[in-house]
Amino acid sequence: MSVLASLALRTRDVIRGIWREAAKFGTIGALAFVLDNGGYTLLVFGLPGAGGGPMRAGPVQASVIATGVATAFSWLGNRYWTYRQRHRENAVRELALFTFVNIIGMAVTAGMVFLSRQLLGLDSALSDNVARTCGWILATLFRFFTYRRYVFIAA
Repeated sequence: MSVLASLALRTRDVIRGIWREAAKFGTIGALAFVLDNGGYTLLVFGLPGAGGGPMRAGPVQASVIATGVATAFSWLGNRYWTYRQRHRENAVRELALFTFVNIIGMAVTAGMVFLSRQLLGLDSALSDNVARTCGWILATLFRFFTYRRYVFIAA
């Protein structure tokens, strides 16, 4: 087999592997997104017709709590499904790295709510969810590359 053909096959295998990994990561992320945004909406805006949620006066704190719950789900899903072949033997160290990366991601998401509310003066459910979605997109890209490189690596 020629060097070029061998390189093409290896490149194809790497792309397939990353694609499968990204699909699993995306599935866990989509479910975490529902937990995060659903939890946030319930905490700040409550059920429809309820007159507001228990944290309507603290949207940034509600964002942190909702993201924290989604983060716990995400670690379990990524550790035991997406990266089950790559997780560290030392789960405490892995969880610490995962938590550190997600604190940065949480700050990005909550920061977008802060910018939307404080700088732009927007305070509707739609504007909050748009701000959080923008934050999630940025944080998700950061998380994917950071998980692959630093968190879920072979022991």
